[in-house]
Order: sequence, then structure tokens, then C-alpha cells
Amino acid sequence: MKVLFVHGWSVTDTDTYGKLPEAIALQGGAVGLDIDVQYIWLGRYISFHDEVSMSDVTRAFDQALRDTIGENDDIPKFSCITHSTGGPVLREWVERFYGSENLSACPLKHLVMLSPANHGSPLAALGKKRVGRIKAWFSGVEPGQRILDWLSLGSIEQEKLAEANLSYRPVENGVFPYVITGQTIDKKFYNFLDPYLVEKGSDGVVRVAGANMNYQMIELQETDVIAQVAHGAQTMDVNLLDIAGDLKVPPHIPLGVVPDTSHSGDTIGMMGSVTSPESTRRQVEEIVKCLTVTNQNEYDQRSEELANLTHLTQAEDDQSRYLMIVFSVFDDQGDPIDDFDLFLLGGDGHDPDKLEKGFFVDRQRNAAHTNRLVYYVDYDKITQGQLSGFRVVARPDAGFSFYQAAEYHSNGSNLNEILKPNETFYVKIVLKRRVDENVFRVDELKNLPPEENGLKHTDSGRVDFKKLKPAGNKVK
Repeated sequence: MKVLFVHGWSVTDTDTYGKLPEAIALQGGAVGLDIDVQYIWLGRYISFHDEVSMSDVTRAFDQALRDTIGENDDIPKFSCITHSTGGPVLREWVERFYGSENLSACPLKHLVMLSPANHGSPLAALGKKRVGRIKAWFSGVEPGQRILDWLSLGSIEQEKLAEANLSYRPVENGVFPYVITGQTIDKKFYNFLDPYLVEKGSDGVVRVAGANMNYQMIELQETDVIAQVAHGAQTMDVNLLDIAGDLKVPPHIPLGVVPDTSHSGDTIGMMGSVTSPESTRRQVEEIVKCLTVTNQNEYDQRSEELANLTHLTQAEDDQSRYLMIVFSVFDDQGDPIDDFDLFLLGGDGHDPDKLEKGFFVDRQRNAAHTNRLVYYVDYDKITQGQLSGFRVVARPDAGFSFYQAAEYHSNGSNLNEILKPNETFYVKIVLKRRVDENVFRVDELKNLPPEENGLKHTDSGRVDFKKLKPAGNKVK
């Protein structure tokens, strides 16, 4: 069995793997896996130059495979163990060169993603210089901007890849993917300027919800149904949102949260803590078991085992489970809406003040695409408080072109049954763009329109509409 290791972003040497490759080779052999050290390949790639994109990395990765393990330019079957950004690299490579329609031709057999930033990392928003100083991730290397953009929470690239993965049927095509991550913080990496390094539900770099390949996607569209709701001390009219199409869910991919494991470091790091081939670190055992899987039944059993491990880890650590909600707001013309306020609503009255106290952990807007907003919340607290909807107040809310406040009420479908712990939930909201009829009018010279709404007639008998106001009537 050929096993390829692909490291995370901006690693400058292969020491970051610790003794994990040797441990996989030794302990895999003990359970009958034919892994020889010479077939352990260590992948290295440049990701700390601004001009390098994820697409560039995947193209170079494909060429490296052909040059290194290729046979007559064909890539033989191989398994892959990735860490951190290595997970998205492999997923982008599969999508670029095979995709769902040609997945049966993909030479990848097992994909074990360790602490992968599949839905990004909150640290990416800190900026190149600050992120480069975080030893838990970058070891003093300033990261490249384009891959940093990919990793920023709520990035378009993440969502596009997630949408593509909806139609994948990996096991049916002989591919067995897994996610193994931790949620323990290595305090030696903590500094008071970067609270994300000690964030609950995270390994210090990647949230469990950000690693998990089980996620859901939904689209909400504005309707013509109007409701009156309380908004602070006042009331306001909102147009109700309704679900468009079906809830989108990808095929289940096993998730395992291992105990006492952080993103990096030589004490409890996912790879660095494996200091000898005989290591008893739990992740070694779990990786080897994943590599032994050959069929659907074994895959299902492995999934159940990892789910049990996750439950035990989170129960023993007395850690709550968390959820990421990625909102993207557009209008019905396809344009992003950048200026908006978004509220989570609770209880039968759909009130922002009725959610359980302490549910909110973090909120981050994507810097490159400001119509995208990511909430990080305590799953158990927000469902205990009965999350019952969302409210979006977009601007401009008056004038020649504007938006009406809109709200989703989960009366027909219980959000608390849809939402899952340790997952990411993508919510696309589409609002109607209202256009006033005075944006464009046709006037006859001999029948001048009345002087109203700021419209004036000049001495020459022409129409001066520089100060024209909205008529209050919308175009269809």
C-alpha cells in the first residue's frame, strides 16, 4: 500500500510529521497492512507566497504524483493522510481532476484528514503578519494571501467545494474518506492577543465544526407574505422567507474527535506528539484502522466506532458541542448584499432575546466577500433556547432601489431537528431588490408631468429631474 502524507499550510520542512509515518508503517504491518517505509511519501508544497492559489497547488500536486509514483503517466492506487490545509488540497485535487462524475477513475483509496480546515479557520482573519506569528499553525512563516483567503471563514471557495461534494458517492466508487481531529488546547501556544487559540470546540486552530465533512445547506427566498414583528422597542413589517428546494446534505463521512489532542506541537499535537514508531497515541490506532477498510460494511462500522469515540471524548472533557452557521446574503438579481444586520431568533415569538444565555461564541464577516457572515454558537444552548428563525435587515431600506426587512420562521420545519452538533450549516438568503418607477420615466414634451416629488420644469420648458424623489411605486 502506497501512503502519501500531505502537510498543512506554510510548513517549511518535513519534521512536522514527527514519527507518525514510521508509526503508521510499523503498526499497520501488525494488523496485516502491507506498508513498507519506502512507500511512505512525504509531500511538501509552497503555500507562503502570495501568488500561489489553491488551484496552483492542486495542479502541482497532480504533476508531483505522476513524477513520483506514476506508472507510464498513470497514477496507481494510493492512500493519503493529510494534516490541516492538506485536507482541502486533496479535496480540491479530486474535484479538479475527477469530480463526482468520474470519481470511479480516481486513484485515491483512503483519505484520512487530520485536523482539516475544510470550512476554514477563524485565525485566517487575523491577517498575514499576525497569523505568521502563531506557532500553533505557521511556525513563524508569513502565509500566502490567496490560500489565506481560501481558509478565511465563509469563503466562496469553501462553499463551492462543499456544493460540489453534495453529489459525491465516495464509497460506491472505492474511496474511503475520514476526518480525525481534536479539541484540546495546548496552552503553551496561547497568547492574550489571539483568543481563537483557546476557543472551545477547537484544537487551537481548527474548530471541530470546521473540520467535519458532514454539513447541510439551505436556501431561503423572500416571499410576498408580510408579518409585523417586534424589533427592539418598536415594531416593523417584514417579508417572510421560505425554504427554496430541499435541504442539501452530502453523504456521511466518519468523524472522530480524539482525546487530549491539539492541532500541533510536540506535546499533544496531532502529528508532532507521535515521537516513536511504537507510539500509543490514540490517533495512530484510529488512522491504521481507517486504512484497513475495504468495503461499505467495514466503512459503516468504522463510522460508528469514530462516532462513539467522539461522544466519549466530548463527554469526558465536559466540553459543549458547537455549530457554525455560514450566512450569505444576495438579492434576486444575483448581486451580493454587503450592508445588513442579521439576528438569530428564539422561541414561539421569534424573538432575538429568547435564546439561552451564553449561546453566542463568535461572529466573523468574510473580509473579501462582506455579504458572508459566520456565527459560531454553542449547539446545546442554542437548541435548548429553541432557535426558531433568522431576521435580516438589509440596506438601503428606502430610496430608488432598496430592500425590505425579511425573516424566516421555522413553523413548518423545526430548525432544532435540522441542526447537528459539530457541523457547519450553510444558509443562503435571497432578498427581493425593489426598484422605484421614477428610476426611469418617459415624458412627452407637449404634456409635461406635474411638478411633484422634487421634479421641476425649467424656463425652456424642459424637465429638470436632478432633485426627483421616489414615487413610492415599485416596478414589476
